[in-house]
Amino acid sequence: MSLRELLLAYWPVPAAAFAVSLLSTPLCRLAAIKLDYVDRPDGVLKPHARPIAYLGGIAVFCGWIAGILVGLAQVGLSQFDLVATVGILVAGLAITATGLVDDILDIRPVTKVVCSVAVAAILLATGTGEDLFTIFRWFMPMPASRVWIVALSVPISVFIIVGACNATNLIDGMDGLCSGVLSIISIGFFVLAAHLALWGEPEPVDPLCITLSLAMAGGALGFLPYNRNPARIFLGDAGSMLLGFNAAVLILLMGRAGIVRWMVGALMIFGLPIYDMLLTLVRRWRNGRPLMGGDRSHFYDQLIDRGYTVRQVVAISYALTAFFVVLGCATMYIRTRYVICVYLAVTLCVAAVAWKLDMVRVESPASDAPETETPSDA
Repeated sequence: MSLRELLLAYWPVPAAAFAVSLLSTPLCRLAAIKLDYVDRPDGVLKPHARPIAYLGGIAVFCGWIAGILVGLAQVGLSQFDLVATVGILVAGLAITATGLVDDILDIRPVTKVVCSVAVAAILLATGTGEDLFTIFRWFMPMPASRVWIVALSVPISVFIIVGACNATNLIDGMDGLCSGVLSIISIGFFVLAAHLALWGEPEPVDPLCITLSLAMAGGALGFLPYNRNPARIFLGDAGSMLLGFNAAVLILLMGRAGIVRWMVGALMIFGLPIYDMLLTLVRRWRNGRPLMGGDRSHFYDQLIDRGYTVRQVVAISYALTAFFVVLGCATMYIRTRYVICVYLAVTLCVAAVAWKLDMVRVESPASDAPETETPSDA
């Protein structure tokens, strides 16, 4: 298959996801307003000027589902691992439902983590992530028994799924930020998946990777016009956790090939949410705050504190995301040993910049924000 043939085969996936998300977002907004599912400002963690409707995540979910179903019909069921695909759809529904319940009832962060672990169990039970430990064969001999490979893969896969869902939930704190960032990340995943399908090692998961990345890109882009500053509707946890879930699945599927550099490349593409989460956790730890409590210590909050406008911060975030995507896609042309060195060097540079800009400083007690759960699209 050539690149032209691949694009002709898959273009209906993002088109369907975009159209469904674009059309369903206003309906979700009207429903949220009618049911009074709105995010009310509090002047601290929620500084927006007026109540904003939730339920945007439902529109993104509808677009995501539509894109996947169109992909199955367009490419052919025989080209997909149907058990894994069904598992991903069920798990995606479960993580969206978890976020939706949190949007409506405001459940505890620990409860969301437990639900994320349950979602990871669904994926593992249907084959996604169960052999992830094979990527370490580049560093060490593999266990002779597959049972051991699965047992060692489980905690790694659960960590990636829970971490990605929380990373996107944390970055969902500004108009157009999470949906735009994840749109760019999804395009990066598509580039990597398309390269694997066309010029890499033949793997049965390639159609699934391509479909998931395009469905998520279309769903997020269809929602973005209503979410950009000034936002008319928020993703809520239902949307942000779904976006993180989809990214986690793609990372796991890239690792399924058992080749380190594809996994490292996928992690680098998802770099901005990862580094923001690490920055947030380190700063909370240094200030003695609960790691799962909410505050305004994210990098985008700190840019606002330095005088940047919301639109400038979002533009900077998009540029940083594109930078990490380019680095991640560069793994297509770099040998594994160099990819790992580049990834470590970038991580050290990010840490040095964060330290230089005093983004992990210890604050005075008077500047501490209330320890409540981080909101969506503050």
